[in-house]
Amino acid sequence: MTTTSTSANAVPRWFRAEDCNLEDFKQVVSAATRLEDYPYADAVEQNVLIYGPRLHSYLDDPAERADVQAELAHALTEGPGIVVFKGAFPDLGVVDRATDAFNRLIAAQKAAGVTGGDHFAKPGANDRVWGALDKLALAEPEVFAEYYSSDILALVSEAWLGPNYQVTSQVNVVNPGGVAQRAHRDYHLGFMSAEQASAYPAHTHLLTPALTLQGAVAHCDMPLESGPTLYLPHSHKYAPGYVAFHREDFTEYFQANFAQLPLDKGDAAFFNPALFHGAGNNVSTDIKRMANLLQVSSAFGRAMETVDRTAMSKALYPVLLGMKSSGASQKALKNIVASSAEGYAFPTNLDRDQPIGGLAPQSQAELVLEHLGRSASHVALDGALDAQESRRRTGAR
Repeated sequence: MTTTSTSANAVPRWFRAEDCNLEDFKQVVSAATRLEDYPYADAVEQNVLIYGPRLHSYLDDPAERADVQAELAHALTEGPGIVVFKGAFPDLGVVDRATDAFNRLIAAQKAAGVTGGDHFAKPGANDRVWGALDKLALAEPEVFAEYYSSDILALVSEAWLGPNYQVTSQVNVVNPGGVAQRAHRDYHLGFMSAEQASAYPAHTHLLTPALTLQGAVAHCDMPLESGPTLYLPHSHKYAPGYVAFHREDFTEYFQANFAQLPLDKGDAAFFNPALFHGAGNNVSTDIKRMANLLQVSSAFGRAMETVDRTAMSKALYPVLLGMKSSGASQKALKNIVASSAEGYAFPTNLDRDQPIGGLAPQSQAELVLEHLGRSASHVALDGALDAQESRRRTGAR
């Protein structure tokens, strides 16, 4: 969890982009990563912790495994916020078979005329497979099984999130000439504009990094010219970073001070989602830089009860129309929609429900309010809700 304040004062209740201070940020990221604080690590490079193959020898004993996980959790919180596992997949044949499977998925997408969008880069510049986890499991279950038997993935996921975590995967191929992403933070608040993120109270900004873990498995050798991911170690500890990364002065500082490490095929990097990062420029002429981007989520990120919010929205919409025509306040109408419709755009099927004009697709609540704003008929809303629900289904791929 990010806990560093913007100053010596207590953390404010709300974070605003205009209140972010670059000098405070510089002080946070000036921290040094000391190898002596991490006995299971083999090296520190550019402030990034490196774990080598010897780590595997400590993982069979439950007590020692717990000590390793405690160290990893410390590294992702008080430490640099990023760890690299060299040889995370010791059997490169496993990686190659998964690579071949991913390439077949990409070829099938192209044959079907599908172009994968990108949250932080120009759409179409890269080859992207959204929802690669279940696509791989359904297409090639044997490959899936040997790939996701990885103990490093389980080790670091449990260290950060505890048991019963949920894995998702997006394959990204940055082709020769592919340009860098803008520096950003990741899901959840990282997929919002500064204005949207500012609507969430400060304690939510501090909590959200504990809900997900970001990772990337190298599916080819990634020398610097191929543009491996750029990171700014310790930047996850800057409390208002989810609004700060949108500012040009923070972007410029990142571009002048990032860390960038080459990776070998089979290496993996995992990092706190609040870490400032972004894919680099692929200036090579022949390297299609493929990474399996892993997003692992906490089991706690779900409500207690299942609710049919589509049916609720359909049932309530005529009432909302009646209240609007009778002069009900916009505040009252929004409160009703907030209590009934799905207000969050995720999870969804990003092949069919792609972001348009922003970092996230339209939520169900936004759809209802849009129709209500123009007093559309309940028939029109019912059709729009059904179409949206169809786009969001995994089976609709």
